[in-house]
Amino acid sequence: MKASYVGDYEKWLEDFQFYIEVRVRFSETDMYGHMNNTVSFTYFEQARIDYFRHLGVLIPSAIDENVKGIPIVADLQCDYVQQVFFDDVLRIYTKVANVGNSSMDIHYLAKNQKDETCFTGRGTIVQMDPRTGKSVSISEEEKLRLKSLAII
Repeated sequence: MKASYVGDYEKWLEDFQFYIEVRVRFSETDMYGHMNNTVSFTYFEQARIDYFRHLGVLIPSAIDENVKGIPIVADLQCDYVQQVFFDDVLRIYTKVANVGNSSMDIHYLAKNQKDETCFTGRGTIVQMDPRTGKSVSISEEEKLRLKSLAII
């Protein structure tokens, strides 16, 4: 594993607990049946949202006008390890790597039905005020919950 955010690969793997399953759809592949390289980011998004729901953090109501902050992606990276094909069943693992005042680093791991690593990723999520576009602190309650899960 060559990704700069991984370090000790075996230790990095141990910290993943939460995952979602996805099946690669025909529309997500090219004419050779390979998953398009943009699809991994869609899978990361769904895994991240489901992970936050599971934790009960950073899921504001879209219709609540009083919401103080929403989580947005500041950067996102994917490192491809091996090919993924139409109809593969993937487990997309998600974990908190680091928590700051208004941002956090999330790591991702995708394994196929043979338990082989297909791609990994990381991204920075920033809590932003939707009215001003400026970063805002993550609530102390959410920060404590997230920091208890952080692996760094």
